[in-house]
Amino acid sequence: MPPLSDEELENICNIAEEAARKYVMSRVPKEMISDLTISVDVEEKSGALNVDVDVEVKLSPLYRKVNVKEIAEGSVDAAFEAVEKHLSKLRSQQ
Repeated sequence: MPPLSDEELENICNIAEEAARKYVMSRVPKEMISDLTISVDVEEKSGALNVDVDVEVKLSPLYRKVNVKEIAEGSVDAAFEAVEKHLSKLRSQQ
C-alpha cells in the first residue's frame, strides 16, 4: 500500500474517534456521561501504520449499571475495527 496522505491520516483519526464515541453512546445514556475524552494518534513509518486510541469515560455517580473499564476497552476495539475496515476498503481500491 502506498504512503497515505496527511488528509487520509486525518480521516483515519476521525473514523476511529467516531466509532469509539458511537460505541460509548450506544452503551450509556448521554446524560449519564460526565466526561468523554477520545484521543487518536496515527503515525506512518517505513510503510507501517501505527494507530493509538485512548478513551477516558467518566460517568455520573448516579449511574452504576455498567463497568466503565469495559466500556472504554470496547470503544477502543470498535475504533480499531473501524480503522481496519477503512484500510481494507482502501486496499481493495488499488
